[in-house]
Amino acid sequence: MEPARDLKAKAAEHNKGGRPPMFETAEALQASVDEYFQWGVRTKPVVVGKGDNQTVVDVPIPTISGLCYFLGFESRQSFYDYGEKPGFTYTVKRARLFIEQEYEMQLNAGNTVGAIFALKNMGWIDKVANDHTTNGESINTAPTKIVFKSFSGSEPSDVGDIDKP
Repeated sequence: MEPARDLKAKAAEHNKGGRPPMFETAEALQASVDEYFQWGVRTKPVVVGKGDNQTVVDVPIPTISGLCYFLGFESRQSFYDYGEKPGFTYTVKRARLFIEQEYEMQLNAGNTVGAIFALKNMGWIDKVANDHTTNGESINTAPTKIVFKSFSGSEPSDVGDIDKP
């Protein structure tokens, strides 16, 4: 029987730590991503048309969580972590970009609330920015002067600057 320290050394050499990678190469990951987009995407029935011309069409709705589940990850974060591995960045970014594109296309399809929510979670910002400066400089306004005109025919009365007490 081998001494315990020899068994520990063998185990340490064999298991470099953590679970073995799900995908050994970026090409293997890309093949599975392609398979998801071709066969694994769930569809949603959508009514198209009006009146007598209505038809129900199954529209594919790819999602990040659906992709992660299909690929066998236990969380979206694990998928994102794969994007940090050397050689896998491009594949993960392209898959995310494809899903983002699908949500963006849904913005033109009527009920956009879900697509807007998803895009905001992907870093999109929905805000109006008003620049109340001139090229980053503060707007300087001259003091306002109020002049009262009498209806009795007398000359106007100069009250002065309203900015000063």
